[in-house]
Amino acid sequence: MNVRLPAEWEEQDGVLLAWPHAGSDWRDDLAVVEPVFVNIAREISRYERLLIVAPEISPVQQQLARGGVDMQRVDLRQMPTNDTWARDFGPITVIKDGHPVLLDFGFNGWGLKFAANFDNRITGNLARSGVFGRLDVRIPGLVLEGGSIESNGAGTLLTTSECLLDANRNPHLKRGEIEATLGRLFGSTHFLWLENGYLAGDDTDSHIDTLARLCPDDTLVYVRCDDPRDEHFAALSAMEKELRAFRTGAGRRYRLLPLPWPKARFDHSGQRLPATYANFLVINEAVLVPTYQDRGDAAALETIGQAFPQRKIIGIDCLPLILQHGSLHCVTMQIPKGVLA
Repeated sequence: MNVRLPAEWEEQDGVLLAWPHAGSDWRDDLAVVEPVFVNIAREISRYERLLIVAPEISPVQQQLARGGVDMQRVDLRQMPTNDTWARDFGPITVIKDGHPVLLDFGFNGWGLKFAANFDNRITGNLARSGVFGRLDVRIPGLVLEGGSIESNGAGTLLTTSECLLDANRNPHLKRGEIEATLGRLFGSTHFLWLENGYLAGDDTDSHIDTLARLCPDDTLVYVRCDDPRDEHFAALSAMEKELRAFRTGAGRRYRLLPLPWPKARFDHSGQRLPATYANFLVINEAVLVPTYQDRGDAAALETIGQAFPQRKIIGIDCLPLILQHGSLHCVTMQIPKGVLA
């Protein structure tokens, strides 16, 4: 049976978002974060459809309409949510024998750090609501977050050992067993494991989408810290050496494109926040890139443009998003072509 995990840059039906609300950790920051979600939704609606979940949909509808979102491309579904990190609890789509199949992995709040009882049920709730038509939805019996894996659509899987081998996710599985399981589920035949790299303030145990991203034509875009005084310098330098040593499935070197290092940002309690330009979202004909009101913003847009020369590169101010330790890719999950009813 032929199965593969599509690359993010393949054609999409839409993107899943979970709206922030007063019952989530965004409670004290709704005024600054809701406009970011409106901006993301508006840009996505120019290119494809939006599937949005929220405990109350009327207020969301009003915000979207006021924000210039194409409401004909929006499907709002009412259901309880814990938070907004759709990347990690949303469905992961594989192509099996030429047809999309949805995988509903377990989500346990990044290794039992946060409540996830509502978010873990969102994919199932959406399937029962009919948004995926009659598509097959399968439960693999594995804890896995979408932000922890990167696919080139042709058998290569990029990930980090810190996340996938975390004791609070799948403690019964060793590395080889995880490779075998993901090989069966995704059709992955070439595994790239990063042993180094982290971001202070990150709750995900080093999700790959905060550090390094697979791009077309054997390209890797990654974060590089060029300040020897920064706490990240040693770990990210070691990560860069690993990336240089990686080879494609055909044995070739990757083309490496380093991203600029934004200045350190802190919350009101003095905790460093994980600002990263690697957390971009690829959609039909465009790439949405997080910016942070930083001098590195323009260079980040230019670098990602080198990786995706045929797409429009759109910056979105995501400074408010990192208040809850994530960014643009973390709050979105692409839905490949053929999935939405």
